[in-house]
Amino acid sequence: MTTLINRAINLLRQSRYTAALTGAGISTPSGIPDFRSPNSGLWQDYDPVDVATIYAFKHRPRDFYNWVRPLTSLVLQAQPNPAHVALAQLETHGPLKALITQNIDMLHSKAGSRTVYEVHGHLREAVCIACHTIYPAADLLQTFLDTDQLPRCTRCHNVLKPNVILFGEMLPVRILKAAEQHARACDLMLVAGSSLEVAPAGDLPLMAQRTGARLIVVNYGPTHVDHLADVVIRADVADVLPRLAAPFTGGAGG
Repeated sequence: MTTLINRAINLLRQSRYTAALTGAGISTPSGIPDFRSPNSGLWQDYDPVDVATIYAFKHRPRDFYNWVRPLTSLVLQAQPNPAHVALAQLETHGPLKALITQNIDMLHSKAGSRTVYEVHGHLREAVCIACHTIYPAADLLQTFLDTDQLPRCTRCHNVLKPNVILFGEMLPVRILKAAEQHARACDLMLVAGSSLEVAPAGDLPLMAQRTGARLIVVNYGPTHVDHLADVVIRADVADVLPRLAAPFTGGAGG
């Protein structure tokens, strides 16, 4: 693996404009499982297709909150792992200009990353889908976990929705357009912990490659761009990314 690490470091050194795309795999070392995994606990009692759509939320918000409870508890307790920290370091000391994530856990921001595009939303806020009032979510979600009381809008008393993208909702247009702009502008894209199975975020590396960018993929499983990538590393992101960042922070790397 050392040869692949060194090859990836050389690409980062040559890059003037790197963009990163992360998925669930970057947060599993922080104790947050991929919610699509049958081992996550989120599939046992509820079918997400039934409870995690915007239609279902409007009509049965209790089912949604019961379904998302395990993930919410994990996210509120989770801390960034070395992979998150490494990406923040690559932004501060290296060529990383933008970080695009499919995750809702906010761990990139907690790790110190500044230019973060959360294409699937986040748990930082909750919104009233009736009057559109936005609230900080942390205390509301913790109260739900502690008391089982659904968070409600103080203006119109409707149940608040975490500011995450449910099935049937459009992705945030401004965030998605910005992510696409970075994908087209970068000369290197680093994919970390994403299987790239979910569009449109999963198509961003292909967009970058088509406009001339090199690709580094760090993921346990295969992706649809592996055959186009300059470097593919099948290993733990929490081990690999700090090694990629080390030369830019005074470490040994390699």
